[in-house]
Amino acid sequence: QVQLQESGPGLVKPSQTLSLTCTVSGGSITTDLYYWTWIRQPPGKELEWMGAITYSGSIFYSPSLKSRTSISRDTSKNQFTLQLSSVTPEDTAMYYCAATEDLTVRARDPRGQGIQVTVSS
Repeated sequence: QVQLQESGPGLVKPSQTLSLTCTVSGGSITTDLYYWTWIRQPPGKELEWMGAITYSGSIFYSPSLKSRTSISRDTSKNQFTLQLSSVTPEDTAMYYCAATEDLTVRARDPRGQGIQVTVSS
């Protein structure tokens, strides 16, 4: 069973870039047929799909976040990363990485424990 773990700063200042890393174990981001996905859940709101990178390196972004989002991977470390630029307090959320079958997140999909990110000066 693939396992995922998010890492990164828990506090980011407005206008800065949020950078998170997801480390994958028990599987390979280049051979396992998953979409390696970033999702987030702001307080009191629903889960939001942000984007994904496939095992072959194809990248997909949420249209609403595309202008501020960059997803990449480090195959030597079996990691994939999220960068979200020009953050505001509205980007405060619990951020998760997940291994999904497609561009839809399902309850059964392996997911990291999540990391709380607060945007505040």
